[in-house]
Amino acid sequence: MNCPICDRPVDTKYRPFCSKRCADRDLGKWLTGGYAIPSDSPDDVDDIEREMQESQSQKPH
Repeated sequence: MNCPICDRPVDTKYRPFCSKRCADRDLGKWLTGGYAIPSDSPDDVDDIEREMQESQSQKPH
């Protein structure tokens, strides 16, 4: 099995990655939206807008 980031052999300590560096790079992609799948579906946009409005109304002022 190879690391999904750099394709080197996996180190069992950092599985499924080869090193802490690659594990951190993967985490960075998740945190910055690097793995997001774009959508042009109007239903998705409506859902997101509604959820954003609901979360804003629930925040304490």
